[in-house]
Amino acid sequence: MPERAAGDREPTVSAPVAGSPGLDRSPSGAGGPRIEPPQLIELAEAEYPQAARAARREGTVVLKLLIDAAGRVTEAEVTRPLGDGFDEAARAAVLRSRFTPARRDGTPVAARILYSYAFRLPEVPPAEPTSPATGGGAATGTAATTPAPATGSDPANSAAPAEVTVRGAAMAERLRQSAQAVTVIETEEAQRRTADLGEVLARTQGVGVRKSAGLGSWARFSLNGLTDEQIRFFIDGVPLDLAGYPFGVSNVPVNLVERVELYRGVVPVRFGADALGGAVNLVTDRDVRGTHGAASYEVGSYDTHRLTLSARHLHEPSGVFTRVNGFFDYAKNDYPVDVHVVDFKTGRRDPELTRVRRFHDAYRAAGASAEVGFVNRPWARRLLLRAYVTDYDKEHQHRFGVMETPYGEVTNGETAPGATLQYEQGLGRGVALEALVGYTYGRATFLDVSECTYDWFGRCRSKRPNPGEDETSPRDRVFLEHSGLGRLNLRYRPHPEHALQLSVSPTFITRTVEERRLDNDAREQLRGAHSLFTLVLGVEHQLNLFDDRLENSSFVKDYVQLLRMTGRLPGLHGYFDQRERDTHRLGVGDGLRYRFSEWLYAKASYEWTTRLPRPVEVFGDGMMIVSNLALKPETSHNGNVGFTIDARDTAWGAWRLDANGFVRAVARLIALNNRTESIQYIHVSGARSLGVEAAAGWTSPGEHLALDGNITYDDFRKVSDEGNFAGSEGERMPNRPWLFANGSARVQIQEVVAPRDAISLTWDTRYVHGFYLGFENWGQPESKAKVDSQLLHSLALTYVARDEPRTVSFTIEAHNLTNERASDFYGVQRPRRTLFSKATLEM
Repeated sequence: MPERAAGDREPTVSAPVAGSPGLDRSPSGAGGPRIEPPQLIELAEAEYPQAARAARREGTVVLKLLIDAAGRVTEAEVTRPLGDGFDEAARAAVLRSRFTPARRDGTPVAARILYSYAFRLPEVPPAEPTSPATGGGAATGTAATTPAPATGSDPANSAAPAEVTVRGAAMAERLRQSAQAVTVIETEEAQRRTADLGEVLARTQGVGVRKSAGLGSWARFSLNGLTDEQIRFFIDGVPLDLAGYPFGVSNVPVNLVERVELYRGVVPVRFGADALGGAVNLVTDRDVRGTHGAASYEVGSYDTHRLTLSARHLHEPSGVFTRVNGFFDYAKNDYPVDVHVVDFKTGRRDPELTRVRRFHDAYRAAGASAEVGFVNRPWARRLLLRAYVTDYDKEHQHRFGVMETPYGEVTNGETAPGATLQYEQGLGRGVALEALVGYTYGRATFLDVSECTYDWFGRCRSKRPNPGEDETSPRDRVFLEHSGLGRLNLRYRPHPEHALQLSVSPTFITRTVEERRLDNDAREQLRGAHSLFTLVLGVEHQLNLFDDRLENSSFVKDYVQLLRMTGRLPGLHGYFDQRERDTHRLGVGDGLRYRFSEWLYAKASYEWTTRLPRPVEVFGDGMMIVSNLALKPETSHNGNVGFTIDARDTAWGAWRLDANGFVRAVARLIALNNRTESIQYIHVSGARSLGVEAAAGWTSPGEHLALDGNITYDDFRKVSDEGNFAGSEGERMPNRPWLFANGSARVQIQEVVAPRDAISLTWDTRYVHGFYLGFENWGQPESKAKVDSQLLHSLALTYVARDEPRTVSFTIEAHNLTNERASDFYGVQRPRRTLFSKATLEM
């Protein structure tokens, strides 16, 4: 009968495969987590191939198995084939087998093991009759009347112990349990749902994502009170806008992201970031093993279409690796809104609301990337060149943040090609090197030259005396931006309990603006160069003590920025200028985690951080935001303290509770002011965010029912009587939600139609308490502009079928299920009830 050579004994942790992402096998007592490999519980017998039996052929098939956190074999890849039907038989058998899950410090995690399945024929003549009761026949895989005697392990496999590689969830769990102030969102379920990445992030405690309209619209991201440019966004450690995604984090296709890392106020030095309020790192598929492909297609209300494709392949003998992915998004966004229609004959607004459809709000985006290089070579763990290009176009229905006067022809767009080169290698003696260089060329356009005045029905009602809907003068502008970045990370571990890291991260951006409607002389003057050079250096020391009960990470950062400007900026009229400004700042921080038991640990972290103004804040965007060269760097004292209860392996299911308190004490807060004729970033002298957040969850045994919820309270106030808005000292900062909560419930039934399928019904809800558009001491309460409290729901039905190597899913989802009026910004309505469907395929 078939026998398990290496697979029938407990796998042992061996030397890692070079380049295996997420591998962490630090032994107990050496400052790392304790790993328990999977153990075989139930083996499904393979059917002995008829041709091989007739030829009296034997052999061993080696497979690489992915075992999920429930002990199910979800992937089986043949790594040493035999042919003659052995490979298919062994693979079919192990996919029906069950294991205990791997455990990291007692927590079930997904794991990958090497498993050998040996086929042996019995010594008795094959012509004798067989009986299922004695173990013969196809069900047992033997070819004789009696079970084959145990022949022991294949010598080749005895020399190579099974190899455990903890991936995916284990890497996420390692981050959660580190000293870093990080929340990790895994997107496996979200990839099968129809919510965009902004909605996925908004379901997390402490996070707010406010969208101005439908897909492709501008969105404001907040983390513990701080917003927009105060948070740095990365994809695989590369700044998002320098990696081919110029349209913001909310519009990144969620199916190209495996997990999201939210760093709350304290940012590790490896990112080379000058963030004030934290960082968001989108992690894509970084696996460099085997062959894999995936696709998704979503269709929904208001002519919404979203498509993603991805594939990778490794040629193991040469180490040549290739990866490609692409996406396409389109939405007409013509959803109904309620507005006050203007009578063009009298010039008066109708006091009654009229329901109309948005008619000029379409969005189209497409992008592709290709990655090629070498992995797992003696001279490079990774050497990968990635080239990419992204293009998008967006129509504007009205002015930023104000849904009053409709636009009929205002548009903007951008094309951004670029490339990055990544190199990783261990240098020996505990030293590891990671280096990256990149370049992006951006060409953006903004067009506002209409001679029409449009009404809310999309009709041109009159000719304007001067072209241009957004301003009194027309604009046909082209923005050319050249961006270069570099990153060097050196890590040195002189002792299992100590590690040092050095990070050097320069970034250089030059920008020119051309107004194509001007004469040649004025065009050249407007084109004057604007440049920013930023250099962030960091040194970090990591300490692990008491069998990994205590982890501490302390660091120091150095910030340098050189700003140069010549020519006339948008918003500066009548003269041309040349300005220079050099900035130098220091920062320090520390993160501490102490583990009281396997299921309880606490964290505390602090950083005195500096954020250097971004190009859009200093130079404006050339469209709706004007420049402000007087902006200075922001500084903040950021602190977090909290605890986590993570009891996943109990008789009553899996329980998790996170509670965290935070403070952000900001000097010279930079805020967007859109309450004047010119939208501009300005300083607010002295602001403090003080809040608490908590998240709790329970999953029943067998994962049939899962309940999750979180709540955030953020008391963000102006604490200075100087500068802008000095008369509002002690008042809550305006136009920011300060109390919000999320909840979800999922019911799941497994093995509905096939042995490895599941169907689930998921309900999500989000509550946002009402907030004022301005400071609370402005005006009378009954007449002040306010965004009302909102409670929105969504419902999703998902079916997943697994037939290795394929996984297929189908989802139907309704957003804003109760058809409520929804607004993230005052007077700007989001879609009411919408219906979407989505299909995904992995293989």
